[in-house]
Amino acid sequence: MFPAKLTNRLTLNTLRRIHPGALRPCRYSPSSVFLHAGGGRTGDASLHSDSGVLKRGLYGQSVSHPSLGPRETQQCGRRSISLSAATVVNAAPASVQPYLRLMRLDKPIGTWLLYLPSTWSIALAADPGCLPHLDMLTLFGVGALLMRGAGCTINDMWDKDFDKKVARTATRPIASGEISQMQALAFLGGQLSLGLGVLLCLNYYSFHNDLYSIALGAASLALVISYPLMKRITYWPQLVLGLTFNWGALLGWSAVKGCCDWSVCLPLYFSGVMWTMIYDTIYAHQDKEDDVKVGVKSTALMFNEQTKPWLSGFMAAMMSGLVVTGVNAEQTLPYYAVLATVAVHLTHQTPNREDAIEGDGAGGIIGVQEIDKKVPYQLQQQHLHQFEEDHTQGIRGRVQAESRHRGHKSAVGAQRASEQRGEAEEVADERQERHTGLPIG
Repeated sequence: MFPAKLTNRLTLNTLRRIHPGALRPCRYSPSSVFLHAGGGRTGDASLHSDSGVLKRGLYGQSVSHPSLGPRETQQCGRRSISLSAATVVNAAPASVQPYLRLMRLDKPIGTWLLYLPSTWSIALAADPGCLPHLDMLTLFGVGALLMRGAGCTINDMWDKDFDKKVARTATRPIASGEISQMQALAFLGGQLSLGLGVLLCLNYYSFHNDLYSIALGAASLALVISYPLMKRITYWPQLVLGLTFNWGALLGWSAVKGCCDWSVCLPLYFSGVMWTMIYDTIYAHQDKEDDVKVGVKSTALMFNEQTKPWLSGFMAAMMSGLVVTGVNAEQTLPYYAVLATVAVHLTHQTPNREDAIEGDGAGGIIGVQEIDKKVPYQLQQQHLHQFEEDHTQGIRGRVQAESRHRGHKSAVGAQRASEQRGEAEEVADERQERHTGLPIG
């Protein structure tokens, strides 16, 4: 063991003296992979490490390549490429990236949350023993991507001033000034036009050639536009978000069957709304202190320390609605087995410790961390009062500043007029002296 180790070290030192640049760093080598995998004893770690360095010195394998993309790495001659949504956005042209971030293309969880209720409805509407229609699922997927982007654009246009005051949202394209309001409006028009095109395709792909689904889909636009305003007037904006995000539970069935079977669609829609209340209430806890400071409302602020009982109630209501849906749709045992799995998952994910949210717009569906970080009602009122007082003081300060500015301008004007009058009198005295030859005064 010792002679082998000594030989490796002597060879390594010789290589370093002959060509110091030959030993370039490599993140992984065959020996280090073997070592990390558990091969070799602890006492032989230096031997494996030195032999790995020796091999890297001989073969000249390298890791760092500045020319690679933001998520590309080269490990011992092999290139690893990540195809995440954020990587796709970062790889787009610089002029396009703000628009992709405006529609949250780099954060796809919101698109999934909008898409999933429609897939439930399409699957339930499928004929017994048949899989859901792939063309319909694809069409709704494209529609979910476009309408989620349109909703985010509308939200950011409404909340531009609020977003500037919150660190997490200050870098959004409109709030940061990368995109103007007019550019955002034009982009919104493009998204809505494409969304209308997808909606009109339902008439082509549907087995029932009527306008029922098109009218039902167009009706959701009122919710999409009004949702961002709800946080200003009610503590239940999450309820309006649920009504908006789960509209596909109605539209999916209608697209397949030609109209809604309300005995199936309504309890499914209700369950989706309750699901949204669960994950978005959890998500709202990460912003509640900022919400108080800027003066917006949420269920997280209203529930406070009672959040867990409310979440449990929403979960019970959600599962009850799904059971009613299954009964009215004449579902069989596999459906209820899936419901049991969902109930176990929700029970496990519903916070039972001091947890709050982490995520990009939906808390990773239901990811929690520090949910009991409470904002007492008195503190809310204190912040709201402080916000109103600061706003009033800001207005008063501007008025006083303008008044001082006007007073300063008046004083400067009066002084200048006095100087001009003095100069005029001196000129007049000089003229009189020249004419009379007598000194004045």
